[in-house]
Amino acid sequence: MVLGALTVLTVMLTEFQDQTSAELGSALTERDALKAEYAAKSAINLSRLLIASEPTIRKALAPLFLLMRRGPPQIPVWQFADQVLGAFNDKTGAEAFRLLAGVDVSEGKHLGLDGAGFEITIVDEDSKIDLNTAARGDAFSQARLASQLSGLMLGPQYDSMFENADPDGAHSDRQTICSAIVDWTDPDQDAYTCDPHSGTAQQAGAEDSYYEMLKRPYQRKNAAFDSLEELRLVRGVGDDFWSTFIQPDPSNPDKRTVTVWGQGKVNVNTANAQTLLAVICGNAPAAPLCNDPLQASSFLSAVTMLRGFTMGAPLFSSTRGFVNTMKGTGPIGTVMAAVGLQPVVFLSDSETMKAITTESRVFSIYATGYVKAGKRETRVKVHAVVDFRGAPPPGMPNLGQLSSLGLLGSDGATGPGGLGQSGATEANPLAGLPADASSSAIVGALRPSAAGNIIYYRIN
Repeated sequence: MVLGALTVLTVMLTEFQDQTSAELGSALTERDALKAEYAAKSAINLSRLLIASEPTIRKALAPLFLLMRRGPPQIPVWQFADQVLGAFNDKTGAEAFRLLAGVDVSEGKHLGLDGAGFEITIVDEDSKIDLNTAARGDAFSQARLASQLSGLMLGPQYDSMFENADPDGAHSDRQTICSAIVDWTDPDQDAYTCDPHSGTAQQAGAEDSYYEMLKRPYQRKNAAFDSLEELRLVRGVGDDFWSTFIQPDPSNPDKRTVTVWGQGKVNVNTANAQTLLAVICGNAPAAPLCNDPLQASSFLSAVTMLRGFTMGAPLFSSTRGFVNTMKGTGPIGTVMAAVGLQPVVFLSDSETMKAITTESRVFSIYATGYVKAGKRETRVKVHAVVDFRGAPPPGMPNLGQLSSLGLLGSDGATGPGGLGQSGATEANPLAGLPADASSSAIVGALRPSAAGNIIYYRIN
């Protein structure tokens, strides 16, 4: 009886101990997850501040570029966010900042995080091909996206990919997939023939009923993509297509060649070599580097080499400079000719320049907050897309927003009560608007602040 009682007590004690340990571990995980989430949110806000300060940095460097007889280009400060913002991070981040700036922040006040840290990666979305360009609904936007997609898939090394069947058993060639992406976003019901360089008029029929004939049918959206994952619904976008053109390396989002958050033009100063090749081939499909794998390989190597030499500094001062470089003129064009690249003859220089830019306005901020406690590490990832189009310089009020809210007088001074009385906040700028607010007031309230507008936000 004694041995039996001891056995029962031992089992009960062990079960009670396991239950208590599990509840304690769960509580600690929840606590650490909350700390990690706010560390990631802190990184998001610091990154917005860094990007917003770029015009001020550019202005300070203007005299240096005037000596070179050129205007100051956009400075890609976001590429060094992890080191620059290290002063506000944990000890590892502070060490990275010390190596970058030569400044020891250990004696500073109210700097750094205690018990938590963050990692930051900022991706320039304007350096990608914007798949939502066709959502504007006009023929020029459709043709621009079609030409860029055609250039992206043009290489003969991709022939085998389009010869195999899709996950649904259908066969989709380059033109079919290109048309499917355009038709998913454009607002009309007409099938788009993805042949932007055809010299003849194209007769458009009704969009095909491919999606309605699937085992689990659904309808074409006919509106802009909300996220990259939505591309999985488009005809022909299988695993091979996804890993080749959409997201080659999930751990490095900067290797993406497409986006759904861009402003519609590709920044040639920040686009990777594969995206630049797609832009070129979309506007010059007969170019040797678009049809010869050796020429394409030489171009990719040359761009990567030049980017390494300049350490992130912009290569092109204008869109005209990019076009002239690809024609073999200028210092960079001479370098490319030296490695055996043949000059590119564009179908139209003006149309090519309309599809590219040298400044970025939309950025993805990937922030990971972490908390380390012994052998346990808790991590929370936050992905925010911030649009800086129309954002005023830091330190200046958004006059358009104040006026629309009725807080700005004719003399430019804020009205009685100021912003505090309106109830509007950055997280919800419409909170202070009355129920019968006019459309102009709503538009004004949604105008971006100096830190930009968050247009996509996701926590993992």
